[in-house]
Amino acid sequence: MWPDFIPIGSEQPRAKTTPKTHGERAYAAGVSFTAGDVYPLSVTECNVRRALTSVNTRKAAGPDRLSGLVLKTCANQLAPVFTTISNHSLAKSMVPTCFKRSTIVPVPKNASPASLNDYRLVALTSVIMKCFERLIKDYICAFFPRTMDPLQFAYQPNRSTDDAVSQVLHTTLSHLDSREEGYVRLLFTDYSSAFKTIVPTRQAGKLIELGLTPLTPLTPPMCAWILDFLTARPQVVRVGRHTSNPLTLNTGSLQSCILSPLLYSLYTHSCVARFSSNSIIKFADDIVVVGLIPDNDEKAYLEEVADLSL
Repeated sequence: MWPDFIPIGSEQPRAKTTPKTHGERAYAAGVSFTAGDVYPLSVTECNVRRALTSVNTRKAAGPDRLSGLVLKTCANQLAPVFTTISNHSLAKSMVPTCFKRSTIVPVPKNASPASLNDYRLVALTSVIMKCFERLIKDYICAFFPRTMDPLQFAYQPNRSTDDAVSQVLHTTLSHLDSREEGYVRLLFTDYSSAFKTIVPTRQAGKLIELGLTPLTPLTPPMCAWILDFLTARPQVVRVGRHTSNPLTLNTGSLQSCILSPLLYSLYTHSCVARFSSNSIIKFADDIVVVGLIPDNDEKAYLEEVADLSL
């Protein structure tokens, strides 16, 4: 391994105590780095092998036709090769085009589809790229507290829709019980194809806003890598034996990508209430604006709704 590489993985055991600082969380996730370094990141052969052996062999292969069964069976032989490829990708902040290719397969939602809305679009992506994404995801998560967005109830361990519903009910009932003249207004919103709305340049900016400054080893290499990951993605549509001409996408992220939920959570992190009388509770792309109205004064609630629509 090159001396300038900063390993993403190590053989150190996970800490038994709850990590509190960025460094402690990174150590617990098997990450090590030196403060102030901006050298290329790297993955270890051990972590790549572990990712390959944990592949779900029942999942369909991507455009490269490299099945999960092959990757899992030949993990020991392939780990050194893919470790080298992954480290070159991180060092140059570039994702190989063959790893970014995707095949879209329309699957009917019912027996007699009558319109395009009656089809569910299933994206097939490279299995090996998913393994690489898992390593990157663990690395990024080590830098953020698990309670960074306490009102986002999706994509987080030990949280569910029941928790989101309970939060809405608790906020509503607490206000109604404390005020005789007060009432509550709720606005339910659902963003269609939310992952496809991610703007890559804004995503990179969000990462820097959240504390990934040039003093950490995540920036600029990791932000540049994420930007390249989200852009210049070749995509084709396959229906039966027919395949369309490729189309290169430079916006959004596929729902089937391992990094997509994490990136979307960071992308919408700034979607919070401006006024203390309001709450914005999120579950993925479903958002509820809870307005606690005191004495028939809806000004704060209406401004919050107007901000959300911009």
